[in-house]
This record gives sequence, C-alpha cells and structure tokens, in this order.
Amino acid sequence: METARFRLVAGLGNPGRDYDRTRHNVGFLVADALARRAAVRFGHEPKWNADVARAGDVTLMKPMTFMNLSGESVGDFSRFHKLTPGQALIVLDDMALPLGRLRLRQRGSAGGHNGLASVLVHLGTEGVPRLRVGIGAAAGSRSIVGHVLGKFSPDEQPGLECAIDRAADAVEYAQTHGFEAAMNRFNPNEPSTTQS
Repeated sequence: METARFRLVAGLGNPGRDYDRTRHNVGFLVADALARRAAVRFGHEPKWNADVARAGDVTLMKPMTFMNLSGESVGDFSRFHKLTPGQALIVLDDMALPLGRLRLRQRGSAGGHNGLASVLVHLGTEGVPRLRVGIGAAAGSRSIVGHVLGKFSPDEQPGLECAIDRAADAVEYAQTHGFEAAMNRFNPNEPSTTQS
C-alpha cells in the first residue's frame, strides 16, 4: 500500500464485545485483515473516537461510535487532514448481496445502510468510494436487525473468511492499480459505470 490513492480506509461496525464478528461488523474484519497484512496494530485515538493504524501512507480506521454515527469519526479525521471525499474508502456490510459478493462503487446513495448514510452526511456528498461486502439476506421470519446483529453460522465461516480476504485484496488492488481497475476485477459481471 505504498502508492496510496486512498489516505483513509474506514471499516464500519459497532464497538464492544457483544458485536464482535457479527454481520454488521464485516467492515471491522476487513480493516483487521488489512492491518495484519501490513503488520501494524490498531490503537485507540480519542481525537477521532476511533481505533486507527498506519499502513504506509494510509490510515486504517474502525470508528468506535455506534454504526449510525460512523460519519463523525470519518468526517473529523477527513477535515483535520484536509482529505477530499474521494481519498476515503468506506468498507461496509450489505445484506442485499450474497455472502462473499463484493461491490465497489465510486459514489451513490447509502442504499439503506445507516453507517454509510452517516458518512455521506458528514462528508457532504454521495461521491464517497465504498466497498460493500455481502452478508446475505435475512432468512425466514428473522428481522433485519436480528440478522445484521447476529453472528455467522459455522457453515458460513468459510465463506466469510474468503470474503474478508477478497475484500482486503480489492482494497490493495485499488491502491496499486486504481479504483476503476479494481471495479472491473472484483465487481460481479457488471459494467463499472453502474452506480448504487
């Protein structure tokens, strides 16, 4: 990640042991994977209310607000370091995508994701690159909240680990080859100009 296009990669999730490795915390898991690859550790930074790690020219971030307030950490950090919205990549879960499916977009609406919605409000634009990681839809009568705050089943663990690795690959590929190339490589059989 030496030739950084993104200066901030923020994985979204909820803080606390109760939410560890839940579906809604996939963004945290991808940020952790990137930190392991770069051999760096997260430390808490009260100024941003976030856990942060430096990987070359890139700051990895896990906001320690709850999901709905994720934009506070991302916005404060971006303003302080004078980042443009295009220099921040947001990694989040998406229940509209099958488990493990990735979707990179350069801009678009929050699509019902409260964490991303908060980021877009605090950065003042929909032009914020994002990497959505599929967690699958709620099955049967399970509520949406129960689904996203639930843990992955044992049968889902191999797919989850593969998704985390591929998402980390996508972030690194975007840094070295550009976002358009990453969209073409990692998005599922769809033109890179599609927005959502």
